[in-house]
Amino acid sequence: MANVDYSGGLTERDEIDTAARTLGLEIISLPIRRMEDVAAAFEELKGRAESLYTVGDPLSHAHRLRINTFALAARLPTMFPQREYVEAAGLMSYGTNYLDLNRRAAEYVDKILRGAKPGDLPVQQPTKFDLVVNLATAKALALTIPESFLTRADEVIE
Repeated sequence: MANVDYSGGLTERDEIDTAARTLGLEIISLPIRRMEDVAAAFEELKGRAESLYTVGDPLSHAHRLRINTFALAARLPTMFPQREYVEAAGLMSYGTNYLDLNRRAAEYVDKILRGAKPGDLPVQQPTKFDLVVNLATAKALALTIPESFLTRADEVIE
């Protein structure tokens, strides 16, 4: 599921398509533009999917609880790019640790305030990623998450 008006979603969608082809998976695109499109997207998906991945953007983030409510009703395990979706009853997420990213941005601000030239500072990419699993959601979906997987998670919500 992706907001078609979110340009970052197009890049992510291309990466998803490439990975899916490599793994031999079929992708069903669920384009949305507004929250009212979510119900229709789930209706279109009915009986055609085994799981749901949602591209993170301001629209899906603002309505993450509603998306997860539809996914649980459809008995679909979900995967998201940010932990907040899992805190709102999503099954799991793997993505950038924004606390770490914000801390590193503050370090750059400090360097600039101390006289460093912004153009002299290297561009940085995220280096810390978190895997978050919601066991209450897994239980609601009658899924058993292997202990070996849970031990690798950065956070397990029970």
